[in-house]
Amino acid sequence: MAGFRVPGPLIGGLRVVPHPAVMLVLEFGASASAVDDGAGRRHRGSLVAGPGFGSGGGVRAWGEQIECVQVRLSPVIAGALLGACPADLAGAMVSLDDLWGREASRIREQLSEIRSWQDRFVFMDALLARRCEARSPMDPAVAWAWNRIVASRGLVRVDHLAAELGWSRKRLWSRFHSHIGMPPKRAAKLVRFDHAVHRMVGGEGAARVAADAGYCDQSHLHRDIMAFTGSTPATVVGEPFLTVDNRAWPTVNTPDQDLRFQGSTLDHQPRDPAARDFSGVPPSPTSARVDG
Repeated sequence: MAGFRVPGPLIGGLRVVPHPAVMLVLEFGASASAVDDGAGRRHRGSLVAGPGFGSGGGVRAWGEQIECVQVRLSPVIAGALLGACPADLAGAMVSLDDLWGREASRIREQLSEIRSWQDRFVFMDALLARRCEARSPMDPAVAWAWNRIVASRGLVRVDHLAAELGWSRKRLWSRFHSHIGMPPKRAAKLVRFDHAVHRMVGGEGAARVAADAGYCDQSHLHRDIMAFTGSTPATVVGEPFLTVDNRAWPTVNTPDQDLRFQGSTLDHQPRDPAARDFSGVPPSPTSARVDG
């Protein structure tokens, strides 16, 4: 979970880098941001986006005088929390008003009345926990498969997943895709990319990351980064989006910190990673991770 205040314009826009989580953005500032999806569509205001949103590098956020809270949600709990299956999002974005109706407007008003970021984070934690408790969880077998992929950093083989579940590959593909919105192999690629690129943001060299993360070679890693972001590895490690939320909610409350992205007008109020994490995302010891 992270909070953003954008007093001035985002010069060139903020590139959205794909992440293996559902992204919830709740705005409450004087103005609404605009998000271009790379296909000619533009969305304004609070939104929800599916896992892998931003693939190809064409998604950018624009605006000024914006305040918002961003939460990354494990797909395992996102459906229960949002009232919409991650598969329905299919890596795209939808308006939060379309999902939550008048509740979205009430939440915006409440956030705007809260004075500190830490109190906003506490408010959001309580809201998300309450919504999770009121709805049915994901199919436990699919949730187990997702968590296996994430825990292995995308290295587990799909046929091994199917064998451990006692399913055929076809059944695994069908059930997984119907709940997550992408096939298990694509999910594994996304998780592996996310782990690799955060290690590079943390200062590790591409050759070492490629070898450790299961890529055939450095050029294989380069191709994956280009496919997911439309940028070279040297360029993508400087993206501000990669210093936010390397884990998915929920986690334990911790004190917030102040951070200003160098060379940007974006003020970001992150929270440190906590010890408890239900998303199944293992911490990367070298990543420049600031999340809650």
